[in-house]
Amino acid sequence: MNLKKREAIFARWRDANPHPKTELEYNSPFELLISVLLSAQATDVSVNKATKALYAKASTPAQMLDLGEKGVRHHIRTIGLFNTKAKNVIKTCQILESQHGGQVPQHREALEALPGVGRKTANVVLNTAFRQIAMAVDTHIFRVSNRTGIAPGKDVLEVEKKLLKFVPQEYLLDAHHWLILHGRYVCVARTPKCTDCGIEDLCEYKQKSTADKPVRGKKAMAKKASRNKTTDKKTTMNKTLAKKVSGTQSKGRKAAT
Repeated sequence: MNLKKREAIFARWRDANPHPKTELEYNSPFELLISVLLSAQATDVSVNKATKALYAKASTPAQMLDLGEKGVRHHIRTIGLFNTKAKNVIKTCQILESQHGGQVPQHREALEALPGVGRKTANVVLNTAFRQIAMAVDTHIFRVSNRTGIAPGKDVLEVEKKLLKFVPQEYLLDAHHWLILHGRYVCVARTPKCTDCGIEDLCEYKQKSTADKPVRGKKAMAKKASRNKTTDKKTTMNKTLAKKVSGTQSKGRKAAT
């Protein structure tokens, strides 16, 4: 994909959504950090439901430590891997209090040193909380980058590096949000909604879904119905023939007697 296409794609996304935001609900960098940590193998909706009550009781590292691992676990029990996540939340809060004055660090190395925080989580926090240029590549962004041709790569790190290299500078700060929203609601995994896609004419995906699919489905159903009719006719003919044969045999037996 060339630069002109990439610029056109991001320009359209910006026009449609000038101020894209994460769907995680938070009120501080700390809350965002904890929400992203909890979001591994969980949906943003499930995380938001759990953290609404959690943050009402504990919205700082110190308050979270007062709540304790058991208290954290109780509030996030509806989220996958909640036992491990509760332990990581408490360990993370201990480090924030002892090494960072209760504040979330604004550089990658310190973030990735926190329990349960990997490169993707660090990128989300840096980009969303601190408005730094960083590219968190999740399954949606990985799929969109490869499928559209914006930044194809074999693994998330390669895709991340290519996005940072190829996305036009003026769109880099919000590119993460546009990509993830597009992957979550339009360029979905199984059947991308190409007919509803605002960049369909710019996308380089070769197996685009089209409005013709339902028609093909109807044709297939018509063929199946036709085959069923043919089968029914054959069955009727066979039954009629069987009756005739049976009648002939019966007459033959009567004549013999």
